[in-house]
Amino acid sequence: MKIKLLALVIFIVSIVYSQDKKLYNPNDNAHQKIDSCISKAKKENKFILLQIGGNWCIWCIRFENLTQKSDVIKNILMNNFIVYHLNYSKENKNESILASLGFPQRFGFPVFVILNENGERIHTQQSDFLEENNSGYDIKKVENFLNNWSPKALDPKLYK
Repeated sequence: MKIKLLALVIFIVSIVYSQDKKLYNPNDNAHQKIDSCISKAKKENKFILLQIGGNWCIWCIRFENLTQKSDVIKNILMNNFIVYHLNYSKENKNESILASLGFPQRFGFPVFVILNENGERIHTQQSDFLEENNSGYDIKKVENFLNNWSPKALDPKLYK
């Protein structure tokens, strides 16, 4: 009986530990990470989606869960964006980057900033406009947001 109980405890601890993946790293050199995203975006003809928030933010985690569970959202992101989770926490607020992005934290967290392939901010999205009844994110609203700010949607050739 003790062996079964010990095995159960080990199993539960391993599940909890494996789900403790941190999205945001307060120790990142965010300037360097964003520069790397820009280089990759240029090579792959994509934009950069900065998801700004922290590991403390339940809505940040909910958005990440949606991006992992929805094949539609996952494909839109994979085909159009380089995603970087920019940390905002008491350990590191990344204030100089947020200042250069027009202080997106004024909208709360998470907040999404889209940069073009040259690293220029082209859109800031308040996340509560993407929510559904305070229970999570509305997949259609998220899909529309991402599609409307994709490189394809902003291609001038579409509008001639």
